[in-house]
Amino acid sequence: MATHKILVIDDSKVIRMRVRDMLPQGNFEVLEARDGLEGFNLIKTERPNLIMLDWLLPKMTGWEVYQAVQENYDLKSIPLVLMSGRKEEVLEKLAEPFEFFAFVEKPFEQKELVAAIKEAMVKAKKHAKPVGAAPAKASIPETGDELQDLKQQVAHLTAEVESLKKNMSQLVAFIRQKLS
Repeated sequence: MATHKILVIDDSKVIRMRVRDMLPQGNFEVLEARDGLEGFNLIKTERPNLIMLDWLLPKMTGWEVYQAVQENYDLKSIPLVLMSGRKEEVLEKLAEPFEFFAFVEKPFEQKELVAAIKEAMVKAKKHAKPVGAAPAKASIPETGDELQDLKQQVAHLTAEVESLKKNMSQLVAFIRQKLS
């Protein structure tokens, strides 16, 4: 009996079969959906361990499925691989680097698919937070790279705050000018 479920949501039967054939042998069941609505319903009822989602789908687009998953706290920690032959259409909605999912461009080979699945698993762990969990305590960076990343994030946020302060000052000055 399979202990893991992989859901492949694609309107192309050829792609669904190709993905099924490319998956490494393991103890899992492959579920298939022909459109976004069917796929989202399977996500809610079956709670798969991995979602392979096409971007261009009938009834409910990949973008709409992605948004619905992200809005549901229990579903957004499921690893997600977005598949599309038109990356530019994905980039119109979501900017790179993709934070919460992996992307694989069609057509793809088995090696690319497996790498995307591994990437999705890593990203899902960063995205998940147990229900009812207390806010994360600050942790001490383990490596110089992590410390450098944190310093860059702080610098970026500081610059954003300064920019917002400047914009706010200009806005207040403009409003005062109009009121006088």
